[in-house]
Amino acid sequence: MNIYVLINFQSWAYGQIDAAINSGNSGGPAFNDRGICVGIAFQSLKHEDVENIGYVIPTPVIQHFIQDYEKSGEYTGFPIIGIEWQKMENPDLRKAMGMKPDQKGVRVRRVEPTAPESGYLRPSDIILSFDGIDIANDGTVPFRHGERIGFSYLVSQKYTGEKAVVKVLRDSKVHEFRMKLATHKRLIAAHVKGRPPSYYIVAGFVFAAVSVPYLRSEYGKDYEYDAPVKLLVKHLHAMAESPDEQLVVVSQVLVADINIGYEEIVNTQVLAVNGQPVKNLKNLVTMVENCKDEFLKFDLEYDQIVVLKTKTAKAATKDILTTHCIPSAMSDDLKT
Repeated sequence: MNIYVLINFQSWAYGQIDAAINSGNSGGPAFNDRGICVGIAFQSLKHEDVENIGYVIPTPVIQHFIQDYEKSGEYTGFPIIGIEWQKMENPDLRKAMGMKPDQKGVRVRRVEPTAPESGYLRPSDIILSFDGIDIANDGTVPFRHGERIGFSYLVSQKYTGEKAVVKVLRDSKVHEFRMKLATHKRLIAAHVKGRPPSYYIVAGFVFAAVSVPYLRSEYGKDYEYDAPVKLLVKHLHAMAESPDEQLVVVSQVLVADINIGYEEIVNTQVLAVNGQPVKNLKNLVTMVENCKDEFLKFDLEYDQIVVLKTKTAKAATKDILTTHCIPSAMSDDLKT
């Protein structure tokens, strides 16, 4: 009898150890009991209820980082296959999707519009194999002897820009695609690189693009539990329709006479300006600054609207900035 062990593959960049990491030891090598380097000491968990809990960055992650830098001259990150998928363990589901008894794989639920895979894959395609390795109905592939692991592990072994051969069942026919892999284009960015956060202020309304650092600053380190449900759903599941798309919100309202009645609007998504969809923060700035209509109308989520007289709103902005000692109505990156 064969016994298989399923290893859950998580998108964690560190591993937990039962040893304390003292101050000053971060960045040093971590060895196992056989003297083999298993990673780099990263950080320790400080809490009154625990002790001797530390974290290390595993060797495979370090190797991927170094080789990625050597290949491209910068760290590009781990590539992904830009889809959401569904297990095909149910026999009725497999039959309905046209799979033969000897075929196994996973069903494509959604394809990221900005991912290279969007030019090849479609919803309800069945991914049969990745780089020649068959994928089981539960989404796993062979790992070490007698063990299985999620097929995303295979993707993580590749580098940004490399190609992979993906075999797909579509309408009962098998197709094979050679696709370039890329990193994940998040609607809510995981990082803000090399610049202060972007913002725009008009009539006391502070507009910002949502990012993970933004959520963390607003709701703390437990933002994944404390942030509004709608923002979390977008963070976890929303897909950008274009590379420059952002989720723009009214971050807060700097109270003034002109915005009376709107003071409680906070972290609410802006959907449109005067009927035109908001693509990103720069797009919102352009529409507001160039507005010639009598009124500025912002359509927000939850079917809320904000209406302001255009000339009055722009005139009031200067006084509000002075009152709050804010030097500019917008961040430098939005001025160009």
